[in-house]
Amino acid sequence: MTREPLLKMSPTTLDVADGEAKELLSGAKARLGFLPNMYTYMANLPGVLDGYLSTYEAFRETAGFTPAEQETVFLTISRVNGCTYCTAAHSMIADKKSGVPADSLAALRNGGDLPDAKLDAVAKFTEAMVVSRGNPGKEAVDAFLAAGYGEKQVLGVVLAIACKTFSNYVNHLAATPVDDVFAPYKVE
Repeated sequence: MTREPLLKMSPTTLDVADGEAKELLSGAKARLGFLPNMYTYMANLPGVLDGYLSTYEAFRETAGFTPAEQETVFLTISRVNGCTYCTAAHSMIADKKSGVPADSLAALRNGGDLPDAKLDAVAKFTEAMVVSRGNPGKEAVDAFLAAGYGEKQVLGVVLAIACKTFSNYVNHLAATPVDDVFAPYKVE
């Protein structure tokens, strides 16, 4: 399914970027080896790209989740928000880099129960946070804590939601085309 962009913004590529946008895009390309399409739309307002990059890095480095748990959080948010770009990107990362088991990845992509109890607790709490707009209720918080997570991880989910708000929302507005590297994981 191809979505129509809600805005007619053009991507800000490295060849047309200047100032802060050029600096952010150049740094991202150096780190990743390519420039994700999503970044070129975010670069239209460098504060959006900077906000995304800083919250992404902070989540990865400080939230206290394993790589598989991190992808579970990001995939759950992206699926609930209907972001096909981020669902494809994080599915590839989950499969190739973060060690999410195939059966858990399939469940994450379709909103089912995950066979791994810890990952399922992460997915359920994250979904409760997104759906409730940050007010999941005491039962959801208690279930997450009972699964072995702490207050730091609760706040880590908040950080991930902030990060994915930048990316999911920009991708909705721009109808960001999925990069070739993520295309095998594209959601139809």
